[in-house]
Amino acid sequence: MKEKVILAYSGGLDTTAIIPWLKENFDYDVVCCCIDCGQGEELDGLEERAKLSGASKLYIENIIDEFCDEYILPCVQAGAVYENKYLLGTSMARPVIAKRLVEIARKENASAICHGATGKGNDQIRFELGIKALAPDLKIIAPWRMTDVWTMQSREDEIEYCKQHGIDLPFDASHSYSRDRNLWHISHEGLELEDPANEPNYDDLLVLGVSPEKAPDKAEYVTMTFEAGVPKTLNGKAMKLSEIITELNKLGGKNGIGIVDIVENRVVGMKSRGVYETPGGTILMEAQQQLEELVLDRATMEVKKDMGNKMAQIVYEGKWFTPLREAVQAFVESIQKYVTGEVKFKLYKGNIIKAGTTSPYSLYSESLASFTTGELYDHHDASGFITLFGLPLKVRAMMLAENEKNK
Repeated sequence: MKEKVILAYSGGLDTTAIIPWLKENFDYDVVCCCIDCGQGEELDGLEERAKLSGASKLYIENIIDEFCDEYILPCVQAGAVYENKYLLGTSMARPVIAKRLVEIARKENASAICHGATGKGNDQIRFELGIKALAPDLKIIAPWRMTDVWTMQSREDEIEYCKQHGIDLPFDASHSYSRDRNLWHISHEGLELEDPANEPNYDDLLVLGVSPEKAPDKAEYVTMTFEAGVPKTLNGKAMKLSEIITELNKLGGKNGIGIVDIVENRVVGMKSRGVYETPGGTILMEAQQQLEELVLDRATMEVKKDMGNKMAQIVYEGKWFTPLREAVQAFVESIQKYVTGEVKFKLYKGNIIKAGTTSPYSLYSESLASFTTGELYDHHDASGFITLFGLPLKVRAMMLAENEKNK
């Protein structure tokens, strides 16, 4: 009996060409596995394509709710944003994909998992760290790094290879943006984006929405409620998280929300330029933070910001299945207890504008914050506080003055 390999299959040209390549070079029984994280119409026609290319079986695994509840939500609650801009759309999906690939490998008694990630990107790291953490015994095959066996260097090469193996597929050699899509976002790389000096061609590039210039001239109001850090309703309607994100994507896309142009630092050491569309995610993270401003104290907010940056780094580097991620997530979850309330805002030409926040756990005191004197605050107390708070500064200044005097 032939050994089985589980191929992370997207249905694109790369992973389609990998199927006959695996059979020819390793004599594997190829089982394709497409993980549905919300790619939408990209999944159409996959089964026929996989079988035509020589796969013995195709799994299409819908993990949208698991992705939202167990991977997206912890990152939203942490405020995890990589390098101040990237909302981790691709990064968050890779560990849950790796987890399901391992589960299918166990079910099929496979000996290896193959992915189509390139040798220059982050995804190879994310996939492989996930697989190593969950199934250290499984072999990992990365064709793009096996340059002695994988000799194809272009789309033309891959198309020709497929034709030589009797696979006539609806792909052409014309180059387009390199994209990754799931429920949370879509990323764009390539073409004019490869030169940071070029302005993105948003008319051709955008998929989930429009540019702010083309958004409606009238603001759109949105109301959300949260319970213990978990989004519960959108505009008065109770929904599960995947439904909320889906609806926010429509609202945000229509209003030009969540378009990010970034030159980021990849894990492998190079800089890369890409455009991310994250309309619903941008709104959701802003709403979460808007409520946290009201209910979290200053010291907790400071530490939470550090933990958010750490969480972003962990997820970006593919270290989801680690004790560190579990510890950071445990801290974040512990402070979500009182993140309950209602958030209102309006969307207008790429902007999310506050329109009011309420919470039964609000730490905001109108009597304290107003310019009139409240019962809890005596202005005279500020004098002693400032004296002690500024004491190190005063002592240092006196020392410097004394040294200057003695010169």
